[in-house]
Amino acid sequence: MDRAIEVLEFLADHGESGVQEVATHLDVHKSTAFRLLGALEARRLVEQPGERGKYRLGIGLIRLATSVSSQMDITRLARPILHDLADTIGETVNIAVPDGTVTVNIDQVRGGSSIISHNWMGERSALHATSSGKVLMAYDDALLKAGVDSVLELFTENTITDRQDLLDEIETVRASGIAYAREELEIGLNATAAAIFGYDGRALGAITVSGPAYRLDEENLVAAGEAVLAAARKVSSLMGA
Repeated sequence: MDRAIEVLEFLADHGESGVQEVATHLDVHKSTAFRLLGALEARRLVEQPGERGKYRLGIGLIRLATSVSSQMDITRLARPILHDLADTIGETVNIAVPDGTVTVNIDQVRGGSSIISHNWMGERSALHATSSGKVLMAYDDALLKAGVDSVLELFTENTITDRQDLLDEIETVRASGIAYAREELEIGLNATAAAIFGYDGRALGAITVSGPAYRLDEENLVAAGEAVLAAARKVSSLMGA
């Protein structure tokens, strides 16, 4: 892994380079450098522009950089909207993004009622058991397939573990634009989410509101869902959707 990163850094500094140049920089045999470059080329992180044996950084890095840039833009642009939402509802507000077959929270704002609530920053949660996971699956077919094909772990008695039931739930989310998780990840925890879209119509992440079920009861949960949808639309507009 370290050597692969060294290769990328070398090409970033020196531009198009041959296998021998890379091998010399890494102080490894030419065959080792060739294997490293081949592995990176398979992931489109490096490419051979024309002359065989010469390599440069590939377009796969653009995809990675765009992903990071999008996440940074989301958190920067969404912050004031998250604060307004947290102030209005009084519960914890998060932004979650997909990461394989889980979601990960990349930003969090706490409302006035959630002073002692759980810190969700950086936490990874199953797609099928979270409102953010459901709403992201609703607008990303590849993510939906990954979520449905994975083991639907039982977290509570309310967790959806039947694949057809999950697909039916996703259809409901698509119809309304709002996802709910009613004590499906943890007993006593309810949540609702809506997707953030980019300029190309792709779901980049989700805004979620979560809180204890006794405060986010059915009436308040549904009201929070509508507020989350309105907030997500504002952020989506800022992202160029």
